Amino acid sequence: MRPTRYRVEHETRYSYASPVSQSWQLARLTPRVLPWQQVQACHIDIDPAPDERHDTTDSFGNTVTHFRLLRGHRVLCVRMACDVAVGARPPAVLPAPLPWEAVRAAAGDPRGPIDLAAAHLCEPTRSLPLSDAAWRYARASFAPGRDWLEAVADLVSRIHADFAFDPEATTVSTSVDEVLVNRRGVCQDFAHVLIAGLRAHGLPARYMSGYLLTEPPPGSPRLLGVDASHAWVAAFAPGLGWVEFDPTNDQRADHRYITLAWGADFADAGPLRGVLIGSGDQDLQVSVSVIPV
Repeated sequence: MRPTRYRVEHETRYSYASPVSQSWQLARLTPRVLPWQQVQACHIDIDPAPDERHDTTDSFGNTVTHFRLLRGHRVLCVRMACDVAVGARPPAVLPAPLPWEAVRAAAGDPRGPIDLAAAHLCEPTRSLPLSDAAWRYARASFAPGRDWLEAVADLVSRIHADFAFDPEATTVSTSVDEVLVNRRGVCQDFAHVLIAGLRAHGLPARYMSGYLLTEPPPGSPRLLGVDASHAWVAAFAPGLGWVEFDPTNDQRADHRYITLAWGADFADAGPLRGVLIGSGDQDLQVSVSVIPV
């Protein structure tokens, strides 16, 4: 298919109740260059201007902008604007069914067809420890001998059906076990539930961060500033590579999904994080627009 071009604008604004004397931040706000995604321009503005700033590449290949403010400030605003063209992902087609147990066996065999990066993404992390609750929830999708693609898609559909989208129900530190009990959360939570269920069965999975073009109701104009950064999951199988699933919307990623970063969990791929010296409350405002060009 012909690539779709987008203009993405993402603004994060922190307002502090009392001055912050110093701040160290890192931003993963530069979209990845992929076979189906080309970055035509990207610019990140930071206000107040940082005293130190440099870009690096992390262990997952994401571009990370590090910056440091060494003087007092009560507001921090980070703005990213980029032009991106996104085409179709490779089709996930195999000549014969692939049992999910075969994927698990390949992930556990250092001599097998799965590379070390994929095998590493079977391992638990601090944010996503191994969860018996996630294993119990996911096992209904993984009947013996079931095709891997069919089993993963079934788990994605069940998460979409069983969990309610509720921005007030969780925070970035809410555990998978809590989400499984309350059955409420946001895209980050649903992605973590899916990853935890896959890893509990020995299957590689990684956290995807980026943007999704949202469609307005029929007959209504598309509004600006109503989109948000999004999270979904990529799962790996030999012969297919990484296949991207969105449990929030029960669908596979397509040309509407713009990839920023990926990692083992949210901590590896979140758009902005850091530490500061100061005290008092803070107010966070985030606005995102994804505009087809």
